[in-house]
Amino acid sequence: MGSEDDRGENVERRPPEWMRGDVVRCRGYRTAGVQRPRVTLPSAAVTLLVGWGEPLYVRQGLGDAEREGTRHAMIAGLQTAPVVAGYRGSGHAVEVEFTAVGAFRFFGLPLHLLANAAAHPDEAMGPGWTARFTERLAEAPDWSARWAVVDAVLGPRLADAPPATDLAVEAWQRLRDAHGGLTARELAAATGRGERRLQHVFRDHVGVPPKTLSRILRFQRALTLSGLGDLTLADVAARSGYHDQAHMNRDFRALSGRTPGELRGIAGRLSAPGPGRAAAAREAGCFSDFFEPDIADW
Repeated sequence: MGSEDDRGENVERRPPEWMRGDVVRCRGYRTAGVQRPRVTLPSAAVTLLVGWGEPLYVRQGLGDAEREGTRHAMIAGLQTAPVVAGYRGSGHAVEVEFTAVGAFRFFGLPLHLLANAAAHPDEAMGPGWTARFTERLAEAPDWSARWAVVDAVLGPRLADAPPATDLAVEAWQRLRDAHGGLTARELAAATGRGERRLQHVFRDHVGVPPKTLSRILRFQRALTLSGLGDLTLADVAARSGYHDQAHMNRDFRALSGRTPGELRGIAGRLSAPGPGRAAAAREAGCFSDFFEPDIADW
């Protein structure tokens, strides 16, 4: 039981070298009570969450597509809308963020089944897998021991999983390295494959078409740059591959429900993400940082 001023714990961990390319980062937390909702913005990552104690309250989507519920565990695929999540009591959880191709290898599922959706991990990993994993995490005495459990669970599966196809890896890396700055036609020319073939590969290995992934990657790039106070929003748009600032505004509204200026304003009132966390995410092309605004902001 935490003390009256107990604020819980929030622990971030970069994956060990042997996980990189498949896993972006790991995050663990313990809430001491009601937690202010966290808004996770669209990213190129697939997230595995397992928790114990109070369940996580989750609200996904925008407008008429909004849906909500509570979960102790889930796999969330690539999202094209923000996810609002929080705890209404004390709970523990571990999150593992995978690159899309890493998630395809680990879960062995066509990722279009997870796009803009969430599933229980047992649907991919088999009955009882989540309960066994969660029990080991809950029994671990500290975060160092929990990370050892994560390594022991992920390691054998990733070691034995077949590699993603060369085309999936190449196309993913080309789009990631270009921050989404390639059209479907340019990507097809660069990989020497037809656009239809790339659509099929992305459906299974990423979950969304190349054009949608490009939008997410541009959005991530703009989020990263908009944190640099000396850049105007017009500068951010130009450096992020948008045609103009109006184009960036449209994409931001579609993906977050907010304009770039509104997001910059919210972020400016809150604690900035740690440099290590942002650097690790940018390295993997999966910038999925979050805000913890007053719910009125969202």
